[in-house]
Amino acid sequence: MAVIPDAAPSAEPPAPAPSAPPRPASAKLVFGLAFAQFGVMLSLLTPVMVTLALRVAQIVPEDDRGSALGQVLSLGAVLAMIGNPVFGSLSDRTRSRFGRRRPWLIGGMAAGFLGLLVVALGGSVPVLMLGWALAQLGGNAALSAVVAGVPDLVPEQQRGKVSGIIGMMTSVAMIVGTVLANAFDDNLALAFVVPGAIGLLGVGYLASVMQDRPATPGAFAPYSAREFLRSFWVSPKRHPDFAWNFAGRFLVFVGISCVTSYQVYFLMDRLGYSEDEVSGKVLIGTVAMVAAVIAGSLLGGTLSDRSGRRKPYVLGSSLVIAAGLLLVATAHSFPVFVLAMVVFGFGEGLYLSVDVALAAAVLPNPEESAKDMGVLNIGNALPQSLVPIVAPALLAVGAGDENYGALFLFGGIACVLGALAVQFIRSVK
Repeated sequence: MAVIPDAAPSAEPPAPAPSAPPRPASAKLVFGLAFAQFGVMLSLLTPVMVTLALRVAQIVPEDDRGSALGQVLSLGAVLAMIGNPVFGSLSDRTRSRFGRRRPWLIGGMAAGFLGLLVVALGGSVPVLMLGWALAQLGGNAALSAVVAGVPDLVPEQQRGKVSGIIGMMTSVAMIVGTVLANAFDDNLALAFVVPGAIGLLGVGYLASVMQDRPATPGAFAPYSAREFLRSFWVSPKRHPDFAWNFAGRFLVFVGISCVTSYQVYFLMDRLGYSEDEVSGKVLIGTVAMVAAVIAGSLLGGTLSDRSGRRKPYVLGSSLVIAAGLLLVATAHSFPVFVLAMVVFGFGEGLYLSVDVALAAAVLPNPEESAKDMGVLNIGNALPQSLVPIVAPALLAVGAGDENYGALFLFGGIACVLGALAVQFIRSVK
């Protein structure tokens, strides 16, 4: 692998001449993109949802579990946000004979697998932090190459459907990860190793079926501290459509994060389920939500491609997500909660079906697709850290500490504002 060393520096590299549109994406390529997305997300989400907490519980006293888990997860979240655009920028520049995406697919996931092994076998919190840091950096290096596959290889008329298929893989990975964690509860090491192995298999298959090329010579400035900082930046003045899309994505994921971060406490505090009961209730709600996500993703992607329009689907899906959040806010029984999760999941599926397609249409420079998609991914990663900071103040509205109505209303308003932000994009219908 090599990174371009010989171009003259510039703050913003000039966009290259337009290239010929890619051929229609084959079924093998679409399956490869979906399989790779599923495998990488499975390897990263299973620890976050279940197995890291269990691993921490094995090696620290009960009173220290919460703070230790917070240290491990916080470091991983920060590195995930940094790693995705940085590795995307490096991938864009790579001039390997194997292409510019394959080395990061295989090398990144191999490093991620090694990190999961360290977590599985480590015997102290610092070792867990080291292993999880490596897992997050490696996994996000691979993920940056996967998400670049849509703008790189999928033509505009297929992007809605492909975006929907890829988008719903995250939800599928959540379910499969929970099942695997339960299946290997007697051997926790396997609960880390098996998802990592599936991740390696997924990126390996994608690397074998994708058409990849090295970076265009002379398209980039030498990689420097300035270029590192530019990995996190796209000028909103020069590229307003990209900025509006970032704002819309950020706000919609604020709403989504309100549910994903607080559904456990909602079920315990408002509906009165015990710690022993809540995991089963969460699983039921998640299965219902994922089924709705899959339906929404497939329907929205197909209809969006047929109509050639993206913005109306973003508007409609964001309103459906907001409706799901309002249903959660008013739910006082488990059946109503499950109904709310179905509405929420269907809206999320519709959104995911056009999210990547819309993002691919507003990228400033086709040669920097991985870097720019990485910047956009900050928009859906950052709310996962910010919502838990804001939530306590919202939950305390009315001099209490369980005002979930205020929290989910806040999420619904954020979704509506996100939908409105996308309507300011001019280059996409």
